[in-house]
Amino acid sequence: MDKVARTTFYDIARATLTRSDPKEFLFFERDAAGKAAAKAFVRRLQERTVGRDANIKPLAFLTQLQAIKRYGRSAPSNLAAFTQPTLIANGDHDRMVPSVLSQDLHRRIPGSELVVYPGSGHGGIFQFHEQFAPVAVEFLGRG
Repeated sequence: MDKVARTTFYDIARATLTRSDPKEFLFFERDAAGKAAAKAFVRRLQERTVGRDANIKPLAFLTQLQAIKRYGRSAPSNLAAFTQPTLIANGDHDRMVPSVLSQDLHRRIPGSELVVYPGSGHGGIFQFHEQFAPVAVEFLGRG
């Protein structure tokens, strides 16, 4: 996870060279299914025209990447006493936050639930939004 900045900048460069949205490279596999899902995701993002979030400022973006890198290099936290219900979702080929880290998090948080979407990357919940939304609604409804 401490390599997220390198991965992010590499994918931003690839997107720039191909005149694509960086999210297509950052969040999705580059196979046919992933590319189609990426294009569909970017189109869905444009559907809402009012009440949209402001774009992240460059300084905030860089600060976030530095924090992720620092966290990725730190000693793992003790999560054994964590009692909050926890849903962990990821794709099975996440290049930004390697999928094995989600499995590790699941092992270390008692009672957590792990959902891994096949053939997807960091944007697994975006690629499989129709499957993920009911899972998230059901999980949140238990509280």
